Amino acid sequence: MSDLLTAAILGVVEGVTEFLPVSSTGHLILATRLLGYDAARWAVFNVVIQLGAIAAIVVLYWRTFATVLGGLARWQPGAIRFVRNLLVAFLPAAVIGLALHKRVEALLANAQVVAVALIVGGVAILLVERLARPGKVRGVADVPLPTVAGIGLIQCLAMVPGVSRSGATILGGVALGVERRTAAEFSFFLAIPTMLGASAVELLKNRQALASGGGVGWAAIGVGALVAFVVALLVVRGFVTFVGRRGFAPFAWYRIAAGAVALIALHSV
Repeated sequence: MSDLLTAAILGVVEGVTEFLPVSSTGHLILATRLLGYDAARWAVFNVVIQLGAIAAIVVLYWRTFATVLGGLARWQPGAIRFVRNLLVAFLPAAVIGLALHKRVEALLANAQVVAVALIVGGVAILLVERLARPGKVRGVADVPLPTVAGIGLIQCLAMVPGVSRSGATILGGVALGVERRTAAEFSFFLAIPTMLGASAVELLKNRQALASGGGVGWAAIGVGALVAFVVALLVVRGFVTFVGRRGFAPFAWYRIAAGAVALIALHSV
C-alpha cells in the first residue's frame, strides 16, 4: 500500500475520532499496529495531521471566534473570560506534557495500553452518565475558573493513549456541572491550543528528519491533514446533535467493544 493511500486512511480515522470521546490517537496507534505499518515512521504524522481537525473547528465556529476577537479589541468581559478559560485549561497539559514528554512518547508505541484504556474509559463514561447531575453552566465564557482548572487537570489524563482528550474534557466538564453542549464546545475550543502545542513540539523535534525526507514526508502529512479536515467537518456538528439527544453511553459501549476486540487481535498477531 502506498504512503499516500495509507495517509488518506489514517486521515479518515483522525477526522472521525478526534472530537468523539473514543481517542483519535488510540485509534491511529491501533490502526498502525493492526494493519502492519511501521509505528515509529508514522508517529509524527499521527500528531501533526491533528492540525487538519483543528482547522475544521475554526471553520465551523468562525462566527464564535470572530465575535471573541471583536470583543477582545473592545476589551469586553465575556471575550476576556472566554480566552482566559481556554488558557487556564490549557496550562496543565502544557506544563505536565513538557515535563513527561519522553514517558508519554514511550506509551505511544504500546497498543495494548490503548486497548485497556479504551475499556477503562468506556466504563468511566457509563459511570459519569449515571452519576452526574444535569449541568447548569452554559457558555464557555461562563464556566467558573475552578471548574476550568479542573477540566484542564482532567485533560492531562489523555496523555495516556486511548483515554481520549475530548472524552476526558467533555466528561470532566459534565461531571463538574457543565451542560453537555457547552462541555463539548469547550472541549472543541480547548483542542486548538492543546493540539497546536503538541504538533509544534513534534515538528520542532523532528525538523531535521522531515527536511531530509525522513518519516513519511510532507506529502503524506498534507494528504492526511486534508482528509482529517474534511471528515471532521462532517462529524463535529452531527456529534453535538447526537449527544444532546442520546448522551455519551453509545460511545462508552463502542469503546468497551473496540478495546476488547483490539486486545484479542493484538494477542493473535
